[in-house]
Amino acid sequence: MISIIVPTYKEVANLQPLSEMIRDALQTREYEILIMDDNSQDGSIEKVAALSSTHPIRIVTRTEDRGLSPAVIDGFDNAQGDYVVVMDADLSHPASAIPQMIERLSSGESDFVLGSRYVPGGSIDESWSLWRYINSAVATLPALPLARVKDPMSGFFAVRKADIPPRGMLSPIGYKIALEVMVKGEFKNISEVPIHFVDRIHGESKLTLAEQLKYLRHLRRLYQYRFKTKAEFFQFALVGSSGFIVDLAVYLLLQVFGVSHTVARAISFWPAATWNWMLNRLVTFNHREKTRKTTQWSAFVSSSLLGFAVNYGTYYVLTTYVPFFQEQMVLALIIGVLMGMGFNFTLSNLFIFRKLREEVDSNGKA
Repeated sequence: MISIIVPTYKEVANLQPLSEMIRDALQTREYEILIMDDNSQDGSIEKVAALSSTHPIRIVTRTEDRGLSPAVIDGFDNAQGDYVVVMDADLSHPASAIPQMIERLSSGESDFVLGSRYVPGGSIDESWSLWRYINSAVATLPALPLARVKDPMSGFFAVRKADIPPRGMLSPIGYKIALEVMVKGEFKNISEVPIHFVDRIHGESKLTLAEQLKYLRHLRRLYQYRFKTKAEFFQFALVGSSGFIVDLAVYLLLQVFGVSHTVARAISFWPAATWNWMLNRLVTFNHREKTRKTTQWSAFVSSSLLGFAVNYGTYYVLTTYVPFFQEQMVLALIIGVLMGMGFNFTLSNLFIFRKLREEVDSNGKA
């Protein structure tokens, strides 16, 4: 049997055409439509009750932890079929693609199938504005390293229920549940089938600025899951780059007020180091143990001073004892910065921002 999970919020006008579209696509196949509704109170319960006399449809009304991704995860638990399809309620996803998606799963050709706008044969509604194209492209690019597909932003996908990652592994932020499942699942053969993406006719889009910000947070979390220490080092480097801007700004501002450059250089280190500590606590290592702020700040500043010593020491040794770098001092400076940053990151990763006990246990290093 095929379980079709449809997360909804105030989509009552779309329930009947959606049910008919699915019926026409699946015909004699055994299926169920599972409406995961976030307590819309728009008549969806009554509409599903009326439709259930002619369609295999039921509704689960959710009043807690509302949102598209949690609704789909609850749908996984409620699904009775061997195959699970997730699609939107706004009629943008063509049910006609479901048979091909299920065929790829049942034949063993694929273990995860996306309905894709960007593979040959796929297309997008002609009413899309240039801004929507750009917005979609910009959102797609940072997701590409996480999943080797052309349309990682698709919310239309099919998977065998047995292959869905355990509920405890899934922790999406926002609406990109397909990307979450792809990254967290052990899928070896992910494929895409072409679809024509249609703009909604009834209701309003749920894609707000808040949801887009959640998407960025979700991406960061998935990068940390997939690339682990590499992702943390990249974020650490970005934070360090922003700290350099703070350092330079304070250094120049102090001189505007008459402070000598040597004193300004000595002072500017402290707000920059504090900035780096704060951002690393809030962003890079926000999933780590929250130790006492004053203790952690002192340890971070101390490691930064040692890191600067490594930075300067590397630069001094290279430019003093290696003839090549006497002509390439900028390159020596870059190597020094990388050495100092690597030293700082190692101390921060291992000692200053300590891992939670369960994270240590999951790595087998308790």
